[in-house]
Amino acid sequence: MIVALSGGVGGARLAAGLARVLPPEQLLVVVNDGDDFDHWGLRVCPDLDTVMYTLAGRVDESQGWGLADERWTVLEAVAAAGGETWFRLGDRDLGTHVVRTEALRAGRTLSEVTVELARRFGVAHRVVPSTDERHRTIVHTDAGALEFQDYFVRRRCAPVLERVSFDSAAPGGGPARPSPAFAAAIAGDGVDAVVICPSNPVLSVQPLLALDGVRAWLASRRFPVVAVSPFIGGRAVKGPAAKIFGELGLEPSVGALAQWYDGLVDAWLVDDADRDALPVLRARGLHARACDTLLSDDERRREVARVLCDWIRELPPPHPHDPGRPR
Repeated sequence: MIVALSGGVGGARLAAGLARVLPPEQLLVVVNDGDDFDHWGLRVCPDLDTVMYTLAGRVDESQGWGLADERWTVLEAVAAAGGETWFRLGDRDLGTHVVRTEALRAGRTLSEVTVELARRFGVAHRVVPSTDERHRTIVHTDAGALEFQDYFVRRRCAPVLERVSFDSAAPGGGPARPSPAFAAAIAGDGVDAVVICPSNPVLSVQPLLALDGVRAWLASRRFPVVAVSPFIGGRAVKGPAAKIFGELGLEPSVGALAQWYDGLVDAWLVDDADRDALPVLRARGLHARACDTLLSDDERRREVARVLCDWIRELPPPHPHDPGRPR
């Protein structure tokens, strides 16, 4: 089984490619839910929905999120009534949030609701939240501590990011615990590889690594962890990852990514535009290869996933206690 750690658009697109080349029982997509929030009285899970809509073939490809052929009648009515419209919810998308919120209020877990929603959207592969517990990302900036969607959508990532923390509500006050499916993968011996999707390392992947036991699980792994770079030629394909790296004093480069994930990643798949970084990665004792990683359409997503899966089969098991060697 491959466990894919995913954020929103980039992660969803790679997950869709993996779903094209792997049967349902061989793929678990674990999705960041640190950006979940309540809007118009409804629970909105942006990354989960983006992954679900993308795997279902119903995402708005021009945006990378939301449903295709969306309508905005409710949003227009809310605006006319003087309500908040900074976070755009379409008419079709609202159905997902209404059903989710009703089920959560009835006592069902986010994992249970997500499984049912994915089934109704025709998604055969397992898509699960990273946690069923409160685990909200707080973005600390030069404008103060901001809730994630306030920073990301309302302010369009304009404030300078300094660090992130997490507002968790786990029993005992510790970090939030992984969801049941994620916890089972961590506790079991059926994982053949973990893929870190080309999602924002700070805003999308860090929330998953902050869950109880996840970083330790990866640090002591007996399976390869392969990361796909979210940068192409020093730029993020979508989103503020490059801007944020700069604000943290890091270059938006493959070398800086290797530094960010130091000790957690065995192999890097980078774009052809970053082929000159391969010797740098190999000098760090990492496996590395390049291909066209732009996940622009279904054919490209399938091809990148095929390259990735074929490569995973060739990778030797890691040696966590080995200081590393050129590979």
